[in-house]
Amino acid sequence: MVLVSVFLEILRKPTIGDVLKELMIFIAPLWIAVIVGVLVGWAWKPKWANIGREMMIDCSVSKDSTPSSSDSSSKSFNLISSLNSIKFLLPSCISWIIDDEAQSDPFSLPPTVDSNCSSSQIPKGKTSFVTNEDLEHFVNLVEEKDGGPAWIHMMDCSTPTMFYQAWQRDLEAGPTEYRSRTVFEDTTPETVRDFFWDDEFRPKWDNMLVSAATMEECPTTGTMVVHWVRKFPFFCSDREYVFGRRIWESGRAYYCVTKGVPYGSVPRKNKPRRVDLYYSSWLIRAVESRKGDGQLTACEVLLFHHEDMGIPWKIAKVGVRQGMWGTVKKIDPGLRAYQKERTSGNTLSHCAFMAQINSKISADYLRSFESKSNDSSELETHNSSEKPSGKNIPKLLVVGGAIALACSFDRGLLTKAVIFGVARRFANIGKRL
Repeated sequence: MVLVSVFLEILRKPTIGDVLKELMIFIAPLWIAVIVGVLVGWAWKPKWANIGREMMIDCSVSKDSTPSSSDSSSKSFNLISSLNSIKFLLPSCISWIIDDEAQSDPFSLPPTVDSNCSSSQIPKGKTSFVTNEDLEHFVNLVEEKDGGPAWIHMMDCSTPTMFYQAWQRDLEAGPTEYRSRTVFEDTTPETVRDFFWDDEFRPKWDNMLVSAATMEECPTTGTMVVHWVRKFPFFCSDREYVFGRRIWESGRAYYCVTKGVPYGSVPRKNKPRRVDLYYSSWLIRAVESRKGDGQLTACEVLLFHHEDMGIPWKIAKVGVRQGMWGTVKKIDPGLRAYQKERTSGNTLSHCAFMAQINSKISADYLRSFESKSNDSSELETHNSSEKPSGKNIPKLLVVGGAIALACSFDRGLLTKAVIFGVARRFANIGKRL
């Protein structure tokens, strides 16, 4: 109805020139939106748009080279399985349809893990990849004293041996942050710690991991620099991660910090795309079982995670919400399989061995972080109370000026709506100053 009333207002203009002028002003934003939509759609083409072209390229290359029969059969199988599974992938990956400008090869590699799980050692004393400052930030997240916005509840889900809760929050700048609490029954914090650190076992339960390799490690602190390639849903290219990770131990509580780090020894490529902003840290500790027997036979995992995957944040947010529980519920059977493998006496992997090298910290040391956070919060409150009030722009003054400006122009309803919209924005800005 608003558009109809605006259109009728334009047609009531006294001259044809005025009508055409108002129509141009009215239609121009629509055409600009269409052009921008076409350009954005072309820049973020889905992967299947290039499958036919890439098939022709692969066929031409095969004429000039003689790849092994195993490689050829692997590519053929992956292509057929990808095409046959489109109808299964589309519902669960609808939020991932838009991809960035970097398109990946449709023929994904099978999961591979560096058998040695180590290539070199971090020089003694060099722990700058993950430091005590990162631990302090993580402790503030756990205690909800980091100064960020409130967490919004997302879901509560459970299985007979696992209970899961999730929250999210949006910052003024940056991707959505996620917080989750998972309780695993009948396991120990040490087992869960090794389970999440064990890149050699991970492909058995995490089918998104294509490859994993340890680039550097410190035998003193347990700090590691790890390179991952993860397989994203069908319409997205794979992603590459280079992150540092380290574990601090306080009693039987383990603070596991993982974050993306700059690392020149791994050259940046177009495919897969490098994820620079990556943070995933969790606190693992023993808690009482949900069975109600008062025994500390369950393990709680508090996870804080965010990353910039190169996908529009709002679209990624919808995709994470839709696929979160489907991904999380695969962890529990993977953990049970890991428990059986450990109890059967199999050799401990190198990555799991590194998970047992922890930096010991006391409860008093952790409490010192909390006192620092309290002091900084009091200082911020004091500064905000002394903020000059003269900077606030009265909303009534801005809106009143907009009314006077709108009444002085005879440009139709659309022009008046624009003036009022701009005035409302300025009034909101004035309230924040």
